[in-house]
Amino acid sequence: MAVDKDVLQLDLYGLLGVGEKASEKEVKKAYRQKALTCHPDKNPDNPKAAEVFHQLSQALAVLTDAAARVAYDKVRKAKKQAAERTQKLDERRKKVKLDLEAREREAQTRENEEEEIRITRTLEQEIIRLREEGSRQLEEQQRLIQEQIRLEREQRIQGKHEGNGAESKITPKLKLKWKCRKEDETKGGYSKDVLLRILQKEMAVKNEVGLINNPLKISWLEGQPQNNPSAVPSDSASQPRTSQRSVVSERDYESLVMMRMRQAAERQQLIEQLKREDEEESHT
Repeated sequence: MAVDKDVLQLDLYGLLGVGEKASEKEVKKAYRQKALTCHPDKNPDNPKAAEVFHQLSQALAVLTDAAARVAYDKVRKAKKQAAERTQKLDERRKKVKLDLEAREREAQTRENEEEEIRITRTLEQEIIRLREEGSRQLEEQQRLIQEQIRLEREQRIQGKHEGNGAESKITPKLKLKWKCRKEDETKGGYSKDVLLRILQKEMAVKNEVGLINNPLKISWLEGQPQNNPSAVPSDSASQPRTSQRSVVSERDYESLVMMRMRQAAERQQLIEQLKREDEEESHT
């Protein structure tokens, strides 16, 4: 039986299930047992049965021939030694690789630590510089904060003073009362212009009586001067005499009241005029 070259790639001892020191008798016995199990006639449905049976036959032929077995053992030993050398080389390469990776990691770690130390020192130097030179931004912000605190304190103090003198901040208000029917288009003779002319007179609050046939009553609602606590007097002669200074002060105050009321009326007229112009433009 011719032996194929492929037999060099096979583990003949492993195929038969015997050791390298097995005798020829043990090899033959193992062959018969394996061949009976793997024979193609007994395994018609197994397409690999013929191939396995052929390999068993190759193993029997080589291992039962002394010269062929010696040659096979030498090749087998050489392959085994080569595999061991390769394994040792691989292990050495693996160790070298691991050592190299470990050194690289160590170097990287050391470099990272040095970088961290460097940037930390840089920050420390900048902090020292700021401490010695002073931060202009910090000083400016602190100055703004102090200014804000000062302004708020002044506002609180001013608010207290305004609260104590609240009467001086009250807008003067007068109450005008006269008789007028609802259907009267003249409004009892008191148009806006008539009222403005009356109130522009000095001491109008005290002395003005309005139209003879429809008297006008004027009284304070708010902002009444302190030196004139009473309502509108019926007769100026019945009032107690006051000093020249208090009279002048009262006149100035009433003039101020009249001026403010006149300004308010003028503003209202201007607003009404603007509204009318807007309406005329929208109609056109």
